[in-house]
Amino acid sequence: MLRLRAFRPTSDKVVKIQLHPTHPWLVTADANDRVAVWNWEHRQVIYELKAGGVDERRLVGVKLDKLAEGETDSKGKPTEAIRGGSVKQVSFYDDDIRFWQHWRNCSAAAEAPTAVNQQSSAFSAPAPSTRGRHFVVICCENKAIFLDLVTMRGRDVPKQELDNKSLLCMEFLSRSSSSDAPLVAFGASDGVIRVLSMITWKLVRRYTGGHKGAISCLMTFMSAAGEVHLVSGGSDGLLVLWSADHIHDSRELVPKISLKAHDGGVVAVELSRVMGSAPQLITIGADKTLAIWDTVTFKEIRRIKPVPKLACHSVASWCHPRAPNLDILTCVKDSHIWAIEHPTYSALTRPLCELSSLVPPQALAQHKKLRVYCMVAHPLQPHLVATGTNIGIILSEFDPRALPAVAPLPAPAESKEHSAVYIVERELKLLNFQLSNTANPSLGGASETGRSRNESMDQLIVKQSKKHISTPAPHDSYSILSASSSGKYVAVVWPDIPSFAVYKASDWSVVDSGTGKLFAWDSCRDRYALVESALAPRMPLIVKGGSSKKAKEAAAAAAQAAAAAASAASAATVQVRILLDDGTAHVLQRSIDGRSEPVVGLHGGALLGVTYRTSRRISPLTATAISTVQSMPLSGFGGSASSFASDDPFSTREGPPQNFQLYSWETYQPVSGLLAQPEWTVWDQTVEYCAFAYQQYIVISSLRPQFRYLGDVSIPFATGAVWHRRQLFVATPTTIECVYVDAGVAPIDIETKKRKEEMKAREAQGRAVAEHGDLALITVEAPQVTASEKISLRPPMLQVVRLASFQHTPSIPPFVVPKQPKLNGDDSVFLKELDDRRYAEVAVAGGGVSVAVTRFPAEQKRPIGPLVLVGVRDGVLWLVDRYMCAHALSLSHPGIRCRCLAAYGDPVSAVKWATRLGREHHDDLAQFMLGMGYATEALHLPGISKRLEFDLAMQSKDLKRALACLLTMSNSRDVGQETTATDVTQILNLAVAKQAKQESLADAVQGIVKFVKEFFDLIDAADATGQAEIAREVLKRLAAAASVKGALHGQTLRGLALRLANHGELTRLSGLVTNLITAGHGREAAFAAAVLGDNALMEKAWQDTGMLAEAVLHAQAHGRPSLRSSVITWNKVLQKELDHTPTVKTDAAAAFLASLEDPKLTSLGETEKKPPIEILPPGMPPLSAAPIVIKKAATAKPGLPNAAIGGPMNQAGGPMNQAGTPMNQGTPMAQGTPMNQGTPMVQGAPVSQGAPVVQGAPIVEGAPVAQGAPTDNGTPAPAQSTDEVKPLEATTAPDNVEATAATSNAEATATPGSTAEATEAPVTDPTSSPDAAAAPAPAPAAGSSGTDAPAVTPGEATKDAPSTEAPETEDKPPSTEASSSPPPPPPYSSV
Repeated sequence: MLRLRAFRPTSDKVVKIQLHPTHPWLVTADANDRVAVWNWEHRQVIYELKAGGVDERRLVGVKLDKLAEGETDSKGKPTEAIRGGSVKQVSFYDDDIRFWQHWRNCSAAAEAPTAVNQQSSAFSAPAPSTRGRHFVVICCENKAIFLDLVTMRGRDVPKQELDNKSLLCMEFLSRSSSSDAPLVAFGASDGVIRVLSMITWKLVRRYTGGHKGAISCLMTFMSAAGEVHLVSGGSDGLLVLWSADHIHDSRELVPKISLKAHDGGVVAVELSRVMGSAPQLITIGADKTLAIWDTVTFKEIRRIKPVPKLACHSVASWCHPRAPNLDILTCVKDSHIWAIEHPTYSALTRPLCELSSLVPPQALAQHKKLRVYCMVAHPLQPHLVATGTNIGIILSEFDPRALPAVAPLPAPAESKEHSAVYIVERELKLLNFQLSNTANPSLGGASETGRSRNESMDQLIVKQSKKHISTPAPHDSYSILSASSSGKYVAVVWPDIPSFAVYKASDWSVVDSGTGKLFAWDSCRDRYALVESALAPRMPLIVKGGSSKKAKEAAAAAAQAAAAAASAASAATVQVRILLDDGTAHVLQRSIDGRSEPVVGLHGGALLGVTYRTSRRISPLTATAISTVQSMPLSGFGGSASSFASDDPFSTREGPPQNFQLYSWETYQPVSGLLAQPEWTVWDQTVEYCAFAYQQYIVISSLRPQFRYLGDVSIPFATGAVWHRRQLFVATPTTIECVYVDAGVAPIDIETKKRKEEMKAREAQGRAVAEHGDLALITVEAPQVTASEKISLRPPMLQVVRLASFQHTPSIPPFVVPKQPKLNGDDSVFLKELDDRRYAEVAVAGGGVSVAVTRFPAEQKRPIGPLVLVGVRDGVLWLVDRYMCAHALSLSHPGIRCRCLAAYGDPVSAVKWATRLGREHHDDLAQFMLGMGYATEALHLPGISKRLEFDLAMQSKDLKRALACLLTMSNSRDVGQETTATDVTQILNLAVAKQAKQESLADAVQGIVKFVKEFFDLIDAADATGQAEIAREVLKRLAAAASVKGALHGQTLRGLALRLANHGELTRLSGLVTNLITAGHGREAAFAAAVLGDNALMEKAWQDTGMLAEAVLHAQAHGRPSLRSSVITWNKVLQKELDHTPTVKTDAAAAFLASLEDPKLTSLGETEKKPPIEILPPGMPPLSAAPIVIKKAATAKPGLPNAAIGGPMNQAGGPMNQAGTPMNQGTPMAQGTPMNQGTPMVQGAPVSQGAPVVQGAPIVEGAPVAQGAPTDNGTPAPAQSTDEVKPLEATTAPDNVEATAATSNAEATATPGSTAEATEAPVTDPTSSPDAAAAPAPAPAAGSSGTDAPAVTPGEATKDAPSTEAPETEDKPPSTEASSSPPPPPPYSSV
């Protein structure tokens, strides 16, 4: 309840202090006239200034500004160079302060029964005047300093401009009229009040003739008659009343009333709002007294001496629900904050808190005693009180979660009037409230046509009345009210007593009562749980300065009382009682047997939450705070000993303890494990959702079909909330928030629903069997059509919208304070600028309907202090504040109204209301409705974008609309249509038209690529719903895009191939394969060919894109005839990769000269070369044959040209390599049979060595010469020596089959080094080497052929073979001789 919120140590005593109402700022002045602005939330100093003397930094800043503006030094010294003197007052001034000062005055005046304006919220707000700037105003003796915290520039007004009199105090004057310019009144040492305009910085008014001495304090207030007054207190003890209504009058104003208030001078004056009567003035004086004055008759009501022998220096009006009878706070120079109970009756002064127990111990070590020099209560958050002391600034917080003692009652359906019951001073009262019958602009009545009044920023006009209930309340201490779910009963708990009573709402008779402070209602029935506790004995106060014997007795009594209270608390159990229709209470369950720990909290709802005390370590800071509260008297702030120690989440820094358990109201058994202890819980009336509040966030869960965590929203320090279907309205100390909640659809929900349906069916079956026997199980099954309904899952949605806060609508602050022209008191230019800058909330659309141009409304003004949320009725959110005054927050802005209707379950009305929302916000609203599960209805919003329209159409299964959106987005409406593209007229078209068409086609392809995922989703959705024509339309466009090289990629192309095959689009699929091969997408092409079922096309896809390993495996798996040639080609490529040598760039001339040189012989050291690679698929016989010795030698003719041997047939990369079927080995082609151009080579006819080939002769695909495959197992083929070279002109003997076989075998084992351009290879067939044929044959003794590869004898070949064969033998058959023999030649006759 009581804790230190912030502490800032200072070296000097703090003598002046002021809090900003809406920002976490605090301005102080110390005894050395140093002024500091401190952010107490983030513990940061915003600005520091030495106001008493000359602040050098400001002086330098002014000089730099003048230099930047091009001004030369002025003759006189700048005002910043004037010494300020003693600081008399510090304050903030901006639009927020102006508004809330006006609000406080109006609401206090409206409480009076004779008030002109009974509705406190009906006043019009003052126009913004500071334009987003925040001023710190420092009133010094010699000058006033106006410092802008936004631009960090200041304005100093020396006392010479104010008649050269010392300034002692100040007050800001404002009225509600928009023509008001900001004015500040200064009280001076000569008893005259001078008014300064903050626009012209000139003196505009004087109030004279009231005081004989200096003026010490100033304040404005509004009387019950609606007049604005300025009241001043002086050192002569007089309290003088002036009229502030005529501040623009040019004449000097004289006082209205002057009365003697105090002997020795008035120190301070404060306005007090009194519930149900006119406001009062509180004054404190140097005579140590405090006086209360009536503002109607200006007669003294009461005069007291709060603290004997000490004069008060600060006073504050206070209204906190936790201490309902303490209305005034005051401070003297000691370490307490004093509170005055019932100031107009008993007027007992009690210490509210001992501040020395709150500050860190190390801060007090160097000082003997803490002293308070100034105190101020937060104007909008009464739980915050700031004090300036001799050790620093202390910001104390008093139970921010305490709520007003009010409980809303459910209103009859037809009634426009709503009611709530509340307690004031031992009396139960009824508050009736409703919206006024006059046209409320925010309800849409006036806003149907044109602009609504005041940009729909007006607060709603509330008509309310208060009635007495004859039943008195037994206690006047802090009370908590709650109503049952039906509204027939109201429970009141006084936790400080502790006591409770349950009243029947019809006649306000007591139906149950007892001792206890923990109470919780069931949110479904009129039953409740409570913890009855024995009345703890009252703790005696230990009087300081008494005898030691009395102190010991008191201590013993206190210990005994504490022990008795502890034993009573541990023995207390949770009872459950029910209220029957006759109004009697019956005990349902004596005790809920849960855990052995004592119960310290109950939370009502659809489940009963019980909080247990956990033994946790208490920090010293918390312990001192607890001891302070426990030592207070019973009727004061603290109450009984256990009221603070019960459950206080602020005392633990490491998070809430796990000591909270949920129980069923029906079985009284726990339904959950131990959870983190929430501060409060709130359950939906329909038992669908619940919210658990913690210090920094709120956890929201869904309850049906089972308990499921949805998420948490970051709303810190929430004090209360109320559900309205899927809307959770939350109140915090500074804001009102609305959380829109939807559970979505999760897989576990579907499973649970199915399980529950099965359980219900089993139960029904069991009941039928019990009733009718086994006959009930007889069923006749008809043929059933199982409709597989696909339930689309939806994630949970939480959206937070801020409805109200304290802060003024922010405007853009200027970077430079503009120099105002001299207007001589006329503010018309300033006001014109204001009107120009004011933006319109509402714009008029066609048909005269007003359309909101903002997504959400500007934040409304939150009422001051802690609030009880009543709920949503009549389309507004109702609140009740600490003064038992009802307020209504408008929910009529279309952005809010549409969301509320959708959350309430009426999406059709939400779409109708959306016509009043600017179309640029329709996407946002549609996303919200989609999250709420209303995709179909959201499609009817007129302003949604195509992208969102597609998503919504897909969600709502409107695939035709989804297709139309997708075609529009991708710009592909004309792509893929079957048009006669080869028509003569189109061919003869202008090039411009053709180019334009190509450009549009390129755009369309880019669009299709961009939205390819959406196209696929649409195809799948169409397949799932049997809409084949939509799928085909999409496939046309995807197939067209796939034909463009590089447009689509891997996985996308595969998905497209599958879907084309699925829809029987075989023509498009085969076209897709061809396009993919051309584009080089081998895998995708093969995949598409496999889907098509065409093995030849699949193999072609592998081979043509260079994926030879896959081609080999595919050929082997499917028994393709091209297997051998594929293996040879593949092994060639592998050999190339292995023997890759970097190529040296040479020009054509160098290459020609190099070809004329004799070939260089290699060194003998390079004779040992690596054997060539041969990798085969499993089960395939090796390609290498046994070495065959050629017996018949032939002579080589030197001088053969390179071209004869290096022709296209012999090139490693020639066209013969591209085919798939090998030529049968061993069948020679007779010499002299040339292949004429255009004559295809017959499959199986190998080219003999002597057959010249005509350049460029085409060779049929599928019949290439298998050239260039490396030999098996790395065994090198025996290369013939140069005397065995067979020239091309040599005639081949028909009977020399051995020689021909060897020659063709040598051909078959030729390596990739067989061309002049290829890289070096270990073994090369001399017949295929152009270098060898072109060079003259060297002597046989050289042991080397004319190539770079050394000749290897057959013996060496066999010697090397086993060493490299070993790793490969596992995959190959052991017999290499049999498999390597050439196949028998077909019958062939030589020509």
